[in-house]
Amino acid sequence: MPVSNVKSQAGSLDGGGFGIYVHWPFCLAKCPYCDFNSHVREQIDESGWRDALLAELSYFAAQTGSRSVDSIFFGGGTPSLMSPASVGAVIDAVGKHWSVGSDTEITLEANPTSVEAKKFAGFAFAGVNRLSMGVQSLDDRALQFLGREHSASEALAAFEVARQHFPRISFDLIYGRPDQTIDQWTKELNRAIDLTAGHLSVYQLTIEEGTAFHTAFRQGRLTMPSDDLGADMYMATQDLTRAAGLPAYEISNHARPGEECRHNLVYWRYGDYVGVGPGAHGRITRDGQKIATAQRHKPESWIDAVTRNGHGSVEDTVLDHQVCAEEMLMMGLRLTEGVDLARLTKIAGQPWQNVIDLDACEALVSEGMLVLSADRIQASPTGTVVLNSLTAALLA
Repeated sequence: MPVSNVKSQAGSLDGGGFGIYVHWPFCLAKCPYCDFNSHVREQIDESGWRDALLAELSYFAAQTGSRSVDSIFFGGGTPSLMSPASVGAVIDAVGKHWSVGSDTEITLEANPTSVEAKKFAGFAFAGVNRLSMGVQSLDDRALQFLGREHSASEALAAFEVARQHFPRISFDLIYGRPDQTIDQWTKELNRAIDLTAGHLSVYQLTIEEGTAFHTAFRQGRLTMPSDDLGADMYMATQDLTRAAGLPAYEISNHARPGEECRHNLVYWRYGDYVGVGPGAHGRITRDGQKIATAQRHKPESWIDAVTRNGHGSVEDTVLDHQVCAEEMLMMGLRLTEGVDLARLTKIAGQPWQNVIDLDACEALVSEGMLVLSADRIQASPTGTVVLNSLTAALLA
């Protein structure tokens, strides 16, 4: 579904789409930069995990009613460690509870190891029609530094296998690594652009608390590029991808027209999504109110709770209009298209002007950080570089 087709939902109170997120929390190894809810376990009772995911889908289906599913997303962790049979069982369960059509996007995140690539045909047969590959780099030394389990050649081979089975493919890259120059990055990015099948996610390496990199950084064993160099790499990324026909539609995501990730658009357009699995979050509309949901974080605690109660929820909170409007603004400003002001007004239950600091908004527009029109508010390319500060000023 091209972006232009989804925009028609923007004026409605419950627009933005409806997605299902399925979290598989297990990995072969913990990457030193990763602060996601991922865990290494020697043994996994996959049938037990599959049954728990199906139980929690049933629990949320009773709350949401019949809806058409725009996207299903298997994230992690490393969901490509699941068996195709388990992936298929989850997809079938979603189709039993909600309406899944031929145009529903079904994405699975995969590591490009040769072992996991052998399962690609099975995933496609199970119903997956979009693969998101965690390549992260096309340089072997960088992959070793990032703690990845694959080599650059293995990633390229897996990508070719993926082309045979999936109509839509994306892969991730990480830049802003220690000692990386802008020349090195642009050469790597150009190589990736030559390979890409339509979608590319490009993330700047950040130091997150609780990670091995955070410990090394705090102890002085890891030196990150300067903010200026990071900003230069970001702007170079925008220029190169745009010139190649892969413009940014979100801060870190680039796509050819029509290849945008529909699941992530559900998040950024403040649609509804069910989140199942350890640590998964959701936003669902129930009785006309937006509800924030969250699941138990630790895998063992989550599956025990699902076994006892049919779900692993630890949060079920009604969000007031102001919180919803602020969330919508923070998410929507990540998008190149920005935020639909008519829908923001409906979500806020009051004029959108009452949600933000108008003086700050006027100043940001005059400084070229924001673009404000009759129907939309958008971060400019300059404002996108400092988006966290920009949104903080707007919502102060």
